[in-house]
Amino acid sequence: MNELKEKIIKTLRFYTKKALINYRTLHYLIKPVKLIKPIFVVGCSRAGTTLIYKTFSQSTHLGSLHKETHDFWAQLHPLTERLWNSHAIEPTFACPRDRSKVSQYFYTQTGQTRVIDKNNQNGLSIPYLYRLFPDAHFIFIKRNAGDNIDSLIHGWGKSSEFATWSKNLTETIQIDHGKYQQWCFFLAEGWKQLTQASIEQVCAFQYRTMNEAILAAKTLIPQHQWHEIAYELLITHPALEFEKLFQACNVPFDQAMKEHCSTVLDNPYNTFSEIRIDKWKDGNNQEKINSILSTVTVISEQLGY
Repeated sequence: MNELKEKIIKTLRFYTKKALINYRTLHYLIKPVKLIKPIFVVGCSRAGTTLIYKTFSQSTHLGSLHKETHDFWAQLHPLTERLWNSHAIEPTFACPRDRSKVSQYFYTQTGQTRVIDKNNQNGLSIPYLYRLFPDAHFIFIKRNAGDNIDSLIHGWGKSSEFATWSKNLTETIQIDHGKYQQWCFFLAEGWKQLTQASIEQVCAFQYRTMNEAILAAKTLIPQHQWHEIAYELLITHPALEFEKLFQACNVPFDQAMKEHCSTVLDNPYNTFSEIRIDKWKDGNNQEKINSILSTVTVISEQLGY
C-alpha cells in the first residue's frame, strides 16, 4: 500500500511540475521577465562547488534546478562553436537573445527570477556571464592544490559521472597509457596537448587553468558582487561562513537555513571519502601529486596558499 501511495505522489508531483512549467512558459511569452541578481557558483571541479550550490539551493528565496546545468549552456553555445578548444564562452557571445533564453529557462523551471546556478565549466565563462547579467553575484570557492588535485584524480576514475558530455571529442584520449579514455570535467585551452599525458599532469593542468581564468575574471567584477571562500575555512566553520556568504549575496539566512548549515557536513554532497584537510598526504596519490606540485606553485600562491 505504501509503495502504491509513493507512486501516486510521485506521479502527481511530476504532472504538477509539468503544468507549472507550461503555465510559466505561457506567462513568459506574454510578459517576459529577466533574472535579477543571479548567483553563479564557480571554482575548480572537486573544490567544493557542490557544497555551496546544494546549500544555497535549500533557500526558499532562490530558484534552483538542483542539478548541474552544463547541458543547457552547451545547447546554448555548443563546443563546436569553439572547435572543441575550451568550455569558455567568449563574452562577445553575450547578447539580448542569450539573456532572454537564460531568463526564460530558469524562470519557467523554478518560478523565480533570482536563482542559483552551478556547473563545473562556468568558471571559464565569467566575463560572458557578467556581460549577460551585470548585477550577478559570483561565489568563488578555492581549495589547496594537493587535496583538489587528489580529488580530481579520483573523479577521473568515474567517467560515467564526469565525462557524460565528452563522448564526441575530436581527439583520442589515452591518459596514463590508456587507463583513462574519456575526458572528464571540462576543457581548457591547451588540453589537446595532454591527451597522452599522466593523470597527475592533466589534473594539475585543470587546477591551474580554471583558477587562473577565475582570478583573471575577478578583476572585472565589482567587489560587492564577488564572494571568495576557502574550502578549508568553510568546512571548519560551516554555519558561520555560510551566514557570511548569504548576507553578502543579500539572501535571508533564516532559522531553517541556520539549522541546515549547522549539520550540513553530516551528510556530505558527492564526496569520495571523509571530509578532511590535507587528505592527499596520506592517500594513494601522494607520490603523483608530489611530482607535479611545483607546476601549480604560482597559482597556489595567488590563491593564498
